[in-house]
This record gives sequence, structure tokens and C-alpha cells, in this order.
Amino acid sequence: MIPLVTAQAVAFWVLGPLSVIAGVGMVVNRKPVHSALCLAGLMVCLAGLYASLDAPFLFVAQIIVYTGAVMMLFVFTMMVIGIDTVDEMIETIKGQRVAAIIGVVGLLALLVLAVGHGIVSSPAGLEQATGADGNVRSLAYLIFSDYVFPFEATAALLITAALAAMVLAHGEPLFKQEQQKERINRRTKEFGEKGTQPGPLPNPGVYARHNSVDYPSLLPDGSISDDSIIPTLAERGIVVVDKNRLLTPTKSANKAIVDVRDDQKGIVPGDDELAAEPTDENGLKEVNR
Repeated sequence: MIPLVTAQAVAFWVLGPLSVIAGVGMVVNRKPVHSALCLAGLMVCLAGLYASLDAPFLFVAQIIVYTGAVMMLFVFTMMVIGIDTVDEMIETIKGQRVAAIIGVVGLLALLVLAVGHGIVSSPAGLEQATGADGNVRSLAYLIFSDYVFPFEATAALLITAALAAMVLAHGEPLFKQEQQKERINRRTKEFGEKGTQPGPLPNPGVYARHNSVDYPSLLPDGSISDDSIIPTLAERGIVVVDKNRLLTPTKSANKAIVDVRDDQKGIVPGDDELAAEPTDENGLKEVNR
């Protein structure tokens, strides 16, 4: 007799190996971005397995809560600390390797016992486990009846952890907050003594091709404004300082202005005349207003 192949079996044999591969890739990858992508793929595969097992609540929770919220938290954390941050190999917590080994052994033992129990014992089936009320109603009944105290304790623990994280992240101000009148007086004094520009600093990307923070702004004469570069990015060496690349849009606009001026005056200069036209130190043609 040919065994019947169901959609649930197909989903298991397709999503199961993919989830294992994604889990291994998450552990062995050295780049945090690649590990995050593997973790996202693992969560999607688990959601598909939950859907194939007629567990819509876990399927939706896996997609919305874990893949949507938790993964975005991981990505936001990597954006804050930077993906090029070098990990320190010095152990800040004593005995963490021993604790990690004990945790791995305990997890493996738990998995072996769970899988062995599932193989040895006969499955009860989803209908017998959920009853006539369905999956979602049966799960809600268990949460708010038999497991209401563990559920509320977990919720209180999560809220306490969130509040503790906010309290620990909040630091005392190192300097007194400068008011607007004090800021104006300070800038005016610095302008009189050092000649510092009292106005706001130029934004990154002004007169450049992109407005990203790693693109310094260009002054009207085409030179690079150092004040528009964030000191942190400059120290990391990731600021775009290719002068020819930054001046390309300005050169194109300057050439277009010269061409329009020549067309209006009826001038058709040759190659020698174009080469003889005065230019500034950045190679831009001087346009007479």
C-alpha cells in the first residue's frame, strides 16, 4: 500500500531542513547582519511549521511578535552599535564559558527527552488536545484559568525588566543644559575672539550628489566644508572625501550655465577657446554674473 503524502508532511520535510540550515548559519556566521538574516529565515520557517500543524495563533504570533518586533529590535541594535564593531575576546563575566557549556548540555538533554517521549508514546492528536472549542479558544482557556498566575508573573517580569533597562540606560547629565540666550552669548563671544561662524553648521550633502551623513557638503566655490562632517564618522574613516566625485554635479551645472550663456549671446567657442576660459582652483569655469 502506497503511503499517503499529506501537505503537512511536505511542509515538514521542506521547512524542517531549511530551519536547521538557518539555525546553523545564524551560529557560524561571523557578521551580525548575516546572522540576523538567518534568524529571520528560521523564524519564518517555524511560522510555516506552526501553520501546517493547524496552530494559527502561534503562526500569527511568530510572524508579528518575533519576526516583526524582535527582529527589528536586533536590527536597530546593530544600527546603533555598528556592524563593523570589533568584538572583544576578553571575558568580562567570569565562568561564562562553563555556564554556556552546562546550558548547552541541559538543552540537548531536554531535546532528547522531548523527542524520545514523542517517539515512544502515541500522539493524542490535535482534536483531542484542543477539544471542540478549537485551538485559539482552548489556548486562551488554559492561559486564563490553569496558568493565569504564571502568565501574570511573566508579564510583571517583562514590565520590570523594561523599566529596569530604561532606568539603567538613563544617565545623569554631565553638563548643564545650555539655554538659547546662553548659546547666543557664547557663539557671539567665540565669533569675536576666534572668528568661529556663529550660525548653524551646514548640513551633510549640500550641493553634493547625495544627502547622506557620510557625504560632506560643498561650498559655493566647490570646496569641501569640514564643518558638515560628523567627527565620529571622520574618525572611523568612512566619510566620502573623493573630491572629483563630489564635484561632478557642480561641474555639470556650471557647464550647463556656460552653455546657456553662450547660446544667449550667440557665441560658439571652439576647443581652444573653451580651454582658455578662466577657471578656479577646483577646475570650475568662472561664470560672470
